[in-house]
Amino acid sequence: MSKIKIIGWCIGIVLVVFLATTIGASFYMLNYSLSPDPKRADTAFCYREQFATYPETRPWIDSLRRIHALRDTFVDMPTGERHHALYVRRGGNKTALVIHGWRDCAIDFLYLARLYERELGYNVVMPDLHASGLSEGDMIQMGWLDRKDALHWLSIFQTDTMVVHGVSMGAAITMMMSATEMPEAIKDIHFIEDCGYTSVWEELAGELKNQFGLPEFPLMFSSSILCKLCYGWSFGEASAINEVSKSTYPMLFIHGGNDTFVPTKMVYRLYEARLKGKSGKQELWIAEGAEHAESYLKQKEGYVKHVKEFLSSSAAQHKN
Repeated sequence: MSKIKIIGWCIGIVLVVFLATTIGASFYMLNYSLSPDPKRADTAFCYREQFATYPETRPWIDSLRRIHALRDTFVDMPTGERHHALYVRRGGNKTALVIHGWRDCAIDFLYLARLYERELGYNVVMPDLHASGLSEGDMIQMGWLDRKDALHWLSIFQTDTMVVHGVSMGAAITMMMSATEMPEAIKDIHFIEDCGYTSVWEELAGELKNQFGLPEFPLMFSSSILCKLCYGWSFGEASAINEVSKSTYPMLFIHGGNDTFVPTKMVYRLYEARLKGKSGKQELWIAEGAEHAESYLKQKEGYVKHVKEFLSSSAAQHKN
């Protein structure tokens, strides 16, 4: 066998090994990123975790249950799936849609529901997203398709005044859906994003580097293609920064000063992108010392203060 043939065979073997390794690693990465929490349907565990971290929610939940004001709600989505939400009925014409994060569920963010119901007088809708909590679905959608589900919940529970408040992946959903024109029946709506990422591509690429020390090429590209083939969306199109730049609704940006999971620098880019776009009223608050999704936990008084002031100033501006 000539040297040329040997070299050709060696190159062929290397390419086959490279492709097989890349495909296998792509499946692993996709599964690692999109697999739901195995305890997603264990509501008792979720409540225990909530009460341990935010003990003030326990007596509030007990009081709601005594008057049957906390309800489990199931809805058939346009996709045909059956999704679940917690609904806190306060009465009146103000409703908050609170959207949870990656591998979380509605119960994990009852502390925000308490803020809206107890201190601001809102009804609160807290959906379990696709493949989360008690909602159907096999794989997490990282917010891109979830924005359509969130809009569906919004349309079902719409009132004159509304606020959409998301944390982490829920914040990305909040920004993504803010680019859509809201139903005419909603007279006043505000959006609050807490530690949302700029795009799925940048968030996963950052974790690929931080956790595994790997560059974007080839895994990000191959995994994104695989995601498109399997689930109908790609990492590149799932961009909160692109969508938020189209928004004209009032937007409050919140981020922990010590966030490394969704790096704090992302919020400045999001804020600037919206400022250069169609814009509208917007504010930014950095919770110093807070890590990812800990701004309320570490800076409770500041968090409540900024939310209240943002909503009241936005409402006043809307009336004027």
